[in-house]
Amino acid sequence: MYRALSCLLAGLVTAQAALAEPLADVFVSKATRVTVVELFTSEGCSSCPPAERWLGRLKDDPHLWQDLVPLAFHVDYWDYLGWRDEFADARFSERQRKYERAGNIASVYTPGIVVNGGEWRSFFNPLTRNAAFPVDPGEPGILVLTVGAEELTIDFKGDPEAATVANVAWIGTGIKRRIARGENAGKLLTHDFVVLAHRQATGKGHWRFANFPAPPETTAIAAWISAPADPTPIQAVGGRLAALPR
Repeated sequence: MYRALSCLLAGLVTAQAALAEPLADVFVSKATRVTVVELFTSEGCSSCPPAERWLGRLKDDPHLWQDLVPLAFHVDYWDYLGWRDEFADARFSERQRKYERAGNIASVYTPGIVVNGGEWRSFFNPLTRNAAFPVDPGEPGILVLTVGAEELTIDFKGDPEAATVANVAWIGTGIKRRIARGENAGKLLTHDFVVLAHRQATGKGHWRFANFPAPPETTAIAAWISAPADPTPIQAVGGRLAALPR
């Protein structure tokens, strides 16, 4: 009987300890500006696979997620060429056009690379392709992303007037797709840092999102904030997920 009581008490202690554990993943940026690398790409674009391989090399970068957040936005404006990119979203095409309207990029094209809101054409020169990204010396503030069981929250510990738009995205890496038609017909493509699902909200300093389901390919999450007229990330944060809310 005493042995049974001991086991019961031990079980209760274990259960209480489990309940005391935080039910959230928390990602915290540095105060200095995190570099955000955006690749606008498409499975229907024959010149995009080299750019995707270039972005994929960042998987081994020691600064990944702490100082560097890569994002691959698949656009939909090449879908008419015979292959519909399942990762493409009209909102991502609009994001690229918004950069053009803001004067950040010269035109809309793929592969298009934007670093910290500015056009990055060094990729197209073999001598500068792997050059270090520019570092912004500013300190916009700390961005905190909390992934809970019921909701996701973003908190910005900086100037609350600097940003009123918050974004959160599920990210997938190491995704392979065989392309059957179009310019990349017959190729097996590998996609890294793909934005699989995305939500946006307005506010000041604090944003809440209903915890939308993570797609099966999800490996990480990223969040960033910006001003309404310019999608340039003011601050960003991200990281790999230990457990995925479904």
